[in-house]
Amino acid sequence: MCAYVWWLGGLSPRRRWYVGGMTALAVVVVLVVAGRLTLARAVRHAGPAADQSAPGPVVLVPGYGGGTDGLAALAMRLERLGRRTAIVVPPGDGTGDLRKQASVLDKKVNALLRGGAPSVDVVGYSAGGVVTRLWARDHDGAHKARRIVTLGSPHQGADVSAAGAALSPGACPVACQQLVPGSALLRKLGHRVGDRPEWMSVWTTRDQVVTPPGSARLDGAVNVVLQQVCPDAAAGHDDLPSDPLVDGIVLRALGGDPMTAPAPSDCASLRAPGS
Repeated sequence: MCAYVWWLGGLSPRRRWYVGGMTALAVVVVLVVAGRLTLARAVRHAGPAADQSAPGPVVLVPGYGGGTDGLAALAMRLERLGRRTAIVVPPGDGTGDLRKQASVLDKKVNALLRGGAPSVDVVGYSAGGVVTRLWARDHDGAHKARRIVTLGSPHQGADVSAAGAALSPGACPVACQQLVPGSALLRKLGHRVGDRPEWMSVWTTRDQVVTPPGSARLDGAVNVVLQQVCPDAAAGHDDLPSDPLVDGIVLRALGGDPMTAPAPSDCASLRAPGS
């Protein structure tokens, strides 16, 4: 800056006025362009929330390792009730970077939206729930999804990941490291969601994979503990996508009524076929 002032001092008054004016004009142009870009980003990320009255396809996101058998059972039940479904196949063996898995989810969702879907509902199982949250944050999912449900998801990390990273770092892939409690990814993601879309987190106290089970608690979401709905619920982590009670809770959550936590009085009806 000092060199610039010194340089101006060596010019004639008229020349200094011209150079100074052009410099000021350039600054104004830069500020205007930057303002327009900021406004464009704000408009792009402030679109209307998905229409709650028009349910679209249900996108199912598998957990760590990418297994889809349990989600396939849930997909079949949804389709019997007239809902179109799509299961996301994660890249590689499903143990890679969760952010890349979120990008694959976004490609699936965008293809459905281009095909005419008004929005999507998303069900993320286990680590798939964390993938879904990354998608909602990084890919404007809040304006593409109508409702999101996570099942047994380690939103605050899992002890098994911490143990794996500590005992054998080389055997703990990227996703494993990202699911260690307090990891950089989880700290940045936090454990609170916004008020749109509607969120629900479902988990079981009998979870022996995601420990402590309360890691699935998600601030800002409707939190549902299976044993608070049906005290005799015996589902473990692997059972969540295909358990009749869980399916009943998911089906109701993705229906037309606002998301609410089921009560013990709902236990029998939620377990009933077609609930």
